[in-house]
Amino acid sequence: MTGHVNRYLKYILLLVLISAVGLFCVSCAGKGKGRGYEDIGTGRGLEDTSIPGEGLDGRLYGLNDINFEFDKSSLTPQAQEILKANATWLKTNSTAVVEIEGHCDERGTIEYNLALGDRRARSARDFLVSIGISSTRLKTISYGEEMPLDPAHNESAWAKNRRAHFTITSK
Repeated sequence: MTGHVNRYLKYILLLVLISAVGLFCVSCAGKGKGRGYEDIGTGRGLEDTSIPGEGLDGRLYGLNDINFEFDKSSLTPQAQEILKANATWLKTNSTAVVEIEGHCDERGTIEYNLALGDRRARSARDFLVSIGISSTRLKTISYGEEMPLDPAHNESAWAKNRRAHFTITSK
C-alpha cells in the first residue's frame, strides 16, 4: 500500500512542477514588447508591432477612413479633407507604405461590389497622389462587401461600410 501512495505522490508532484513551469512561461511571454498609450497617433512604435504579412490599422496612427455615397466612388468634400489630413501624416512619416482598402455595403453582387471597392480605393489613392504622395507608397485592394465594419442590415450600417480604410504595411 505504501508503494501506491508514494507513486501517487510522485505523480502529483510532477503535475504541480509542470503546472508551475507552464505558468512561469505564460507570465513572461509578453513582457517588454508593448507600446504605451502615449505612442498612439505618433507613428512611434511601428517597428515594435509590425507583423510580416499583416498591416497596422491606420486609425491607431491618425489615418482616418473616408466614406462614400451609395453606389459612388467619387470623393465628397468631407472625404477630401480627411485625405488631406492623411497626406500630412504620410508626409511626416515619409517611409510608410499604406494599403488603401475599398469596401462596400452588402447590396449588389459580389462581383459588382469588388469592382466598386476597387474604384473607391483607387479614387482615394489618386487624390493622395494629386497632392504629392508618391504612388509607390500607396497600394490598393478591394474587399467589396466581405469585411463590413458594421454587420447590421440597415442604412446606418451600410453608410459605415461604404468606405476606404488605411492599413500601414511598412514603416
